[in-house]
Amino acid sequence: MSSSGGSYRHIVRIAETDIPGNISLAWGLAKIKGVGYNMAIAICRKLGLDPSSLVGYLRDEDVAQIEEVIKNPLKYGFPSWMLNRRKDYETGQDMHLTSSELIYYARQDIDREIRIRSWKGIRHSMGYKVRGQKTHTTGRIGPVVGVQRKKAAQQQQQQQQK
Repeated sequence: MSSSGGSYRHIVRIAETDIPGNISLAWGLAKIKGVGYNMAIAICRKLGLDPSSLVGYLRDEDVAQIEEVIKNPLKYGFPSWMLNRRKDYETGQDMHLTSSELIYYARQDIDREIRIRSWKGIRHSMGYKVRGQKTHTTGRIGPVVGVQRKKAAQQQQQQQQK
């Protein structure tokens, strides 16, 4: 059990992410970009850690094990459908990306779409919604557009006020 380690840390750094020590291990791992709650629960079960224990009581060995599992989940028996980048465009391999790697690869994918001028790329380059959402009233940039009254109605109101 990891909580029997003794010392408590207020901030624990796991996979380039600072995690507060006062939250449960499952929710703390889910704060890492690229690791969701279900993946966090699976990591805890694979390593034999209690998902409800506090992150602040983790030992350095536990942190090192968690980082190793996050970097290479296939090595620890995770199925490929749990990874966040299956069949990479360039290499064709299944990978699991976290933090800055995830941001970098997502940006590369968007740039590739823009470069080949696919429909999604065109929508990205124009700043429109990409996945088929409505754009009539949402996704606007700039000042709020409200309902405009007609001039005749404004003049009647002004006459009534006098």
